[in-house]
Parts: sequence; C-alpha cells; structure tokens
Amino acid sequence: MGKKMSKVAFSEAERYIAGGVDSPVRAFKAVGGDPLFIQKGKGSRIYDIDGNEYIDYVGSWGPAILGHAPEEVIDAVKRVTEQGLSFGAPTILETELAKRVIEAIPSIERVRFVSSGTEATMSALRLARGFTGRENIVKFSGCYHGHVDSMLVEAGSGATTFGSPTSLGIPQDFARHTIVLPYNDIDACYNVFKEKGNTIACVIVEPVAGNMGTVLPGENFLGDLKEITLKYKSILIFDEVLTGFRITYGGYQNLIGVKPDLTCLGKVIGGGMPVALYGGKEEIMSLVSPQGDVYQAGTLSGNPLAMISGIKTLDILKREKPYVYLHQTTEELALGLEEEAKRADLPAKASFIGSMFTLFFSDKRPENFDMVKRCDTSLFSQYFNGMLKNGVYLPPSQFETNFVSCTHTKDDIRRTIDASREVFKDIKRQKRFLS
Repeated sequence: MGKKMSKVAFSEAERYIAGGVDSPVRAFKAVGGDPLFIQKGKGSRIYDIDGNEYIDYVGSWGPAILGHAPEEVIDAVKRVTEQGLSFGAPTILETELAKRVIEAIPSIERVRFVSSGTEATMSALRLARGFTGRENIVKFSGCYHGHVDSMLVEAGSGATTFGSPTSLGIPQDFARHTIVLPYNDIDACYNVFKEKGNTIACVIVEPVAGNMGTVLPGENFLGDLKEITLKYKSILIFDEVLTGFRITYGGYQNLIGVKPDLTCLGKVIGGGMPVALYGGKEEIMSLVSPQGDVYQAGTLSGNPLAMISGIKTLDILKREKPYVYLHQTTEELALGLEEEAKRADLPAKASFIGSMFTLFFSDKRPENFDMVKRCDTSLFSQYFNGMLKNGVYLPPSQFETNFVSCTHTKDDIRRTIDASREVFKDIKRQKRFLS
C-alpha cells in the first residue's frame, strides 16, 4: 500500500504542529513509521489520502459505535448547522440529551456537559473534593483519566505507550495528593482507607480498564469499592468515558448493579463530536456553580451540533438494540485472533467485553498494569504493521482498546482473522530466519 502522500503530509505537519499530531498516540512512535492521514470514513472503513482502504478498529477511539458517517446522524447535524454553530446560551437540545442519559443510567440525577473526557474527570474530581472537604484521591495504575495534572501519575493510554507514566510540568505537590493502587487489588484499597480514609475525597476508576488495553475487573472488585467508599464517606467515581453506551445501553454500572456517586461519560454520547459530561446524585451536583460554589464553565459546552449528534446516536442505539450483535461479533473476532496466534505458536491472549477488545502479546491474560507492561511490544509492532499492510487499521499501541461497530460485518471479521493468519505466519518465518 502506497503511503507517499501521508508521509509528505506528516512532514509538513511537523513544521507547524507540536510532534506533528494533536494527540500523542497518533504519531505511531510505538509501532514505527509515519501515521496515516485519513481523508474519509464510511461504515466500518476508513480511507487515507493515498486512496488506501482499511477495516477500522479504532473508531475515532470509541465514539463511532454506529460506524463512520451514519446517514441519520449526519443529516441531523446538517439541519442544525444551518441554524448556527454555537451561541454560548442554553438550547433545548442540551436538555434533550441530558434526559436520555438520566433515563438510561439510574445513578445519574443531574448532569453537566463539557467538551472532553479530560474536562469531565477534572470537574468530577474538583466536585468530590468540594463535597467532602478532603484533598486526597485514589486512582489505579494503568487507568487513564485524561491529562489532568493529578491524574498523570502511573497513567495508561499514551503515557504508557511512551514508557513515561508521569509528565514534566506537574508540581510534586499535586502528585502527593494522588494515591495510586494496583487495578483489581481490593486489599490494597482496604489498607489505604484504614490508614488514610478520613483524608480521601474520592476513588476514581475505569470500571473496565480500556486505556492499558481492555482489562476486566475482578469479581466483586467494583462492588467492594462501593462498600469501602460508603463506609468512609468518600465519593466513588466511575470513569465510563469509554464504556458508557458501548457495552450496553447506559453504563457498565447497569450490568453489575453498582451505583457510583459520580459518573463521567464521553465518546459515544457525542457520536463523534467533542462531547462529555459528569453527573450523579443531585445532592452532589447541586454544588456546581451557579447553584453551588464549585466552579466549572465551558464556552462551547453543550453546543447544538454536539448535542444533536449525541441525541441521534443514542436514539438509534435504543431503537436498534445492537448490543447482542456487537458482543457476538467482538467475541468471534477476539477469539479468532487468539486462535491464529496459537496456531503460529506465538504468545497472545484476547481480552474482550461488549464491543471492546485487545489482543495482548503475552502468555497470560493481564489483570493489572504490571502484567500489561510485561507484554511483548516488539511483537505487537510487527503485528500492527503487518495488519496495516493487509488493510486492517488497529490502534497503534499495545496499550489501547480496539472497537467494533454496528457496521462491522461477518465478512469484515473473516477478512480480519484471515489477515492475522498471514501476518502471524510471516512473523513466525522471520523468527526462524533470525534464529
């Protein structure tokens, strides 16, 4: 596949944009080579500026659950666009999307819209501190909650890809208020609350970790977190920016019956537009300005284009009920990839839930960040580039989640598994040649 125009475009971008990209993982540093510049997408496919077609499992990093450019959503956005892009004033569309979220997720009684997942988590953390009057927060290693200063401590996602779980520019005083525990280690959480419980404002967690690859919570892990936070009058925050409306209609919390105090949502609720929110109990949300004294604002928050995109996306998901199909398709693909790796005698384990999956290049299916970090990233890089040559676009990092959409067909899945078979054969041949 020719990539001449993408290479030229990246060279020019580097002259004007820091690192040539607006989000680190896009730069392909973890897999080598230059990033593709995408021209368009339709359904399960994306097309780069060189005219190459790919089966896409990035899905704009999660929002594209309906596939790219769904006609009903695009048509609705076009109609709203003709009335104006944004006003910095209330619109009925904000209330309509808020209604849909609150009806779908019982733990949420009030919401506040923002424009990114980072804004949502940042605001939820400030609100938890304001409500409790405490300063410390608990997070789990490998969980990524946006580029908030206090959250870039043993973070996943792009920070993991570059092997640097912290960032320059963050005062040490911020980091000392962040307590980092191993994901799925409930005993560590019990112990830290016994020692410092009266200083802990909140626990924030991805209920299904998606930013170190897809790592599932252990049995009762999330329920036990709820019990601990209740006992110590701390706030439990579920970061469902990835999992919200992707695993089921509503939040993952609906499936397990655990109600957090606050929830952060993004990705799917905007259908590809920059939309996120934080929401929860009315008692807590009433502290948000102008009703209360916890300040948060955003000029473009709740803009009509983003709202109508989210409304139409949720309406389609509620009407079409695609979640059984998504789960079955994802399971078939994930297990198929794992089986092809096994046939080639290569270490790989698939972890999946709903329409999210990761193929970890490891002998064991990871349960926490330490296990994820032991994966063979060199082998992943070979796999990624081989799949790209075969017309399959995967997230360019071992530490990211793949996403399946409603538009991925059985033929897409078969072609992806077939491509992996050929790639694994090539990797095996190279290993033999080098040995």
